[in-house]
Amino acid sequence: MSARNSQSNKAAARERLRVERERQAKKDRARRQLVVGVSAVAVLAAAGGIGYAVVQANKPSQWEAAADAKSVTAPKNTSGANGTTVVIGKSSAKKTLELYEDSRCPVCATFEQSVGATVEKDVEAGKYKIKYVGATFIDNAAPGEGSKNALSALGAALDVSPEAFLKYKAALYSADFHPEENDDKFAKDSYLLEVADSVPALKGNAAFKKHVEDGTFDAWAMKMSAAFDASGVTGTPTLKMDGKPVTVAGSDNPPMSPAEFTTAIDAALKA
Repeated sequence: MSARNSQSNKAAARERLRVERERQAKKDRARRQLVVGVSAVAVLAAAGGIGYAVVQANKPSQWEAAADAKSVTAPKNTSGANGTTVVIGKSSAKKTLELYEDSRCPVCATFEQSVGATVEKDVEAGKYKIKYVGATFIDNAAPGEGSKNALSALGAALDVSPEAFLKYKAALYSADFHPEENDDKFAKDSYLLEVADSVPALKGNAAFKKHVEDGTFDAWAMKMSAAFDASGVTGTPTLKMDGKPVTVAGSDNPPMSPAEFTTAIDAALKA
């Protein structure tokens, strides 16, 4: 009896062991499948991340996209292809002074601080008109975005009025606000708006602020920059009248003082 009980107990034990082994094997298979599944997801996620990074890296920058834009929003008070002709002054003025400038240019800042007021006074008096051509080449020489961003903001000022444009341009070049050439302050919209607060027509001007922050005239700025590049002018500031450089007599240098400027301009007007 006890022997029969012993055989029965052994059989029952073997059955329990078999069941336990099958249960454990099932758990092991499930664990392996989970690990494989998680690994596959991780690989896919990594591949997706790499793919996203590659796509992002190959996307054109904001300014590259602006340069390639087919549709250009030009500011008011412009004319010509893509609105890149900017002429300011009285229609009765017989001659036009072409003024080529880069917003980050330190020599342009010196010129504007010394001669800018004389230019404005002459334009108001109808002595001549000015044709402004904006450049952005310093963004390449001293890597940054400030020349482009400031030119776009100048477009926003021009959209308000020619007078606002001239006052804002003067403010950007002023001793109070013009940064060192290697300091890319103009790349920041907040700084451009801070400068604009010194111009009554722009201070608190919601439309101007929106245009600056939205980059409304970014594509226009790039078209203007392309017009400068196509002009053949290689440096700033450059002044021309009737296609001829306006320089200090006997040199290739632009007039950098009010006296030099007036002498050079009067000679150009008489030519």
